[in-house]
Amino acid sequence: MATRKIVKIGDETLRKVCRPQEKFDLRLHVLLKDMADTMYKAEGVGLAAPQVGILRRIAVVDVTEDHSGLKELINPEILESSGTQTGREGCLSVPERQGVVTRPMKVKVRFQDRHGNWMRLETEGFEARAICHELDHLDGVLYVDKMDRELTEEEIEGEIPEDKQQN
Repeated sequence: MATRKIVKIGDETLRKVCRPQEKFDLRLHVLLKDMADTMYKAEGVGLAAPQVGILRRIAVVDVTEDHSGLKELINPEILESSGTQTGREGCLSVPERQGVVTRPMKVKVRFQDRHGNWMRLETEGFEARAICHELDHLDGVLYVDKMDRELTEEEIEGEIPEDKQQN
């Protein structure tokens, strides 16, 4: 298991638009494994390549508690989105902070797998939120740029009205 250092807010890497991934080789496979290991160790549900200092259009997402739902998204793009959901978000690159963000309830995403094959995914709820969050990273956007409001320390530890609205 290899973990990488997570880039924190304030580092300009997080504000850059990532380039497409063109090579589907062992180096990419190692990066994907390292990103998943890093995400799991940090107890996150998603991680984008710029968060580990790599300016490529690559993200990993796994919203399952048992780590059985890993999605590797290379050169992803949202084809369709519908509905809205508003809820709390945090970010491994923005430690000790959370905010309330409105995202699509459902998304259809087109992406390549680790071998370069084009795939499609339709998802909703928390996984749709996580995917949208990670894809924003690929365009230099952080959740703090989109949040409706930032949570106080008390709200981070407790409940907020938006928690009851989630599916």
